[in-house]
Amino acid sequence: MQPQERQQPRERRPARRRAQHAGVLVPWANSVVEAELPRWAGRSVAWHYARLVPASLGTALDEDFLAGLLAAVPAALGQLAALPLQRVYLACTSAAFVFPGQAQTATAGSRVPVVTAFDAILAVLRQWHCDRIVLLTPYPAKVCEAEADTFGNHGVAVTGHATLDLRDGYSAIDPGQIRDLARRADTRAVEEAQAIVLSCTGWPTWGLEKVLAQTYGKKVVSSNLAVVTHALQAGGND
Repeated sequence: MQPQERQQPRERRPARRRAQHAGVLVPWANSVVEAELPRWAGRSVAWHYARLVPASLGTALDEDFLAGLLAAVPAALGQLAALPLQRVYLACTSAAFVFPGQAQTATAGSRVPVVTAFDAILAVLRQWHCDRIVLLTPYPAKVCEAEADTFGNHGVAVTGHATLDLRDGYSAIDPGQIRDLARRADTRAVEEAQAIVLSCTGWPTWGLEKVLAQTYGKKVVSSNLAVVTHALQAGGND
């Protein structure tokens, strides 16, 4: 009889971690969020989107537009209610700091935590132990100044800020315009800052965090990158 060959034990492969599921509330004319979040997150997060449609059907950023987006939040959350979500992200940075009380009220009925893009930026800055930033935005000047004040109220000093002063058309902004905007910031303000914040989910920032970090030697975070960073870290703690 031939001796039986011993079967070699099969090598166990590490179990692949399941992707977490996150909802995203997106302003109805924003075409950047869906393009950028998966590029940064890869397969670690399954994103589920719902659109925020203001009653005015407008797209230009002003207080009526932002209030309209927040008024649309409960219905958008309802679209996601049947999904196995760990959390939901409100992907409109400016609505959260212009109308923080209304944002809190609009999201109060959610069965899972709702994190605004502004909150996600703050979380990243805290993780980095950064309390001095340069703020770059596409917003109207008044909105940019309001955000700088709001950062200050949260213990983050804005050493300098610059904005494109636009009300609409954010998705058409060229990366070169953002690099030029960074050069417009006061040199001393950049030197004093620990990080550069690119606020707004609606302008394309993919890859700019590396370019600006190399140019200025500072940490760089955008609204969309902050959402992804928060989701990945929160998922690791679930």
